[in-house]
Amino acid sequence: LKLSLELSRMCSAISPSPTLAIDAKAKEMRQNGRDVVSFCAGEPDFVTPQYIRTAAHEALDMGLTKYTPASGTLGLRRAICDKFRRDNGLSYTPAQVVVSNGAKFSIYAALAALVNPGDEVLIPTPCWVSYPEMVRIVGGVPVLVPGAPEKGFVTEAQDLEPFVTERTKALILNTPNNPNGCIWNRSQLEAIAGLAVKRGFYVISDEIYEKLIYDGEEHVSIASLGEEIYRQTIVINGVSKAFAMTGWRIGYAAGPAPVIKAMSSLQSQVASGSNSIAQYAAEAALTSNQRDGQVERMRRAYDERRIHIVERLSAIPGIRCVLPKGAFYVMMDMSALIGRHCGEALISGSMAFAEQLLEHADVAVVPGDAFCTEGFCRLSYATSMEAIDKGIDRIAAFVGMLK
Repeated sequence: LKLSLELSRMCSAISPSPTLAIDAKAKEMRQNGRDVVSFCAGEPDFVTPQYIRTAAHEALDMGLTKYTPASGTLGLRRAICDKFRRDNGLSYTPAQVVVSNGAKFSIYAALAALVNPGDEVLIPTPCWVSYPEMVRIVGGVPVLVPGAPEKGFVTEAQDLEPFVTERTKALILNTPNNPNGCIWNRSQLEAIAGLAVKRGFYVISDEIYEKLIYDGEEHVSIASLGEEIYRQTIVINGVSKAFAMTGWRIGYAAGPAPVIKAMSSLQSQVASGSNSIAQYAAEAALTSNQRDGQVERMRRAYDERRIHIVERLSAIPGIRCVLPKGAFYVMMDMSALIGRHCGEALISGSMAFAEQLLEHADVAVVPGDAFCTEGFCRLSYATSMEAIDKGIDRIAAFVGMLK
């Protein structure tokens, strides 16, 4: 090809999402008649609560189908401010909030607003697959800070500090965490906030799973821990996980007004405002008196599944699990199986394990190297108890046949 017809080097370097790729392979196998159990996608299996769907129908009947402001409807941004005040002890004005096409775009917009070429962004691992790629897309350098399995993968301030340099621009913090469900407690967050203030970097705090917490744990937003860290934090959230609204594509960010203004300007040029009907539905999700009851109904179901899937997995020889405290994922430690064989195929790592498990047992899991952590696989328990039992039965049989 002539040079002018080549694809951009930036887009050519982007790695596709491994979770979506494996989930797509599982769906293709199903279409071909295979009875595949998938533990891949981070998507609630519940239907969006009826009161939210009713609000969407009402918005349609009212003809609310026009463009909205690029930063989101004023009603939704006010509802988000009320949510932050009520749930997190945070005071924001609508001018400090931007609504985006999903929390994923909110994170990207925050990085685009903050990061210059060569700036470094700290990312504790295991981490969500998209964080490092987003940092690279905006010209930054992802700095992966390994979490220790014996500490539940919670990366503390003393673990982060050796990785801080004069080029450090931000830290991406995800609590409760995807992929392993760990939670940073108040004292750990206070120490991280102190480090961020002392060394002068932003915190992008991804709190999308804040409502899915178990065992009496507390969700703390790092932005609530003092005026200085409040001015250095961009809080990311949305309605996808807690309200089973993944397909509605509504996420949001709140933070310092100059950062939010930059994010809104970017969004106005590349995406415009989010879907109007979805915004009115999201406003209802956050403001209805049915809100807490519906969220709790789903949280209790996840809690029951969480305990069950860990008990089942932990009973399989060669597999270990730590009980997650949040979200709807569990990291399965399969490192003891590395070096064994499935027929002639060597289980050389988590990717090989996941590939052979899908091919020979019709079970889809996500390999840990997708999350920058080898020796583990992630399973989502946002699926039925029946599917969990069927899938774990097959994993146990597969592990039993390894030589």
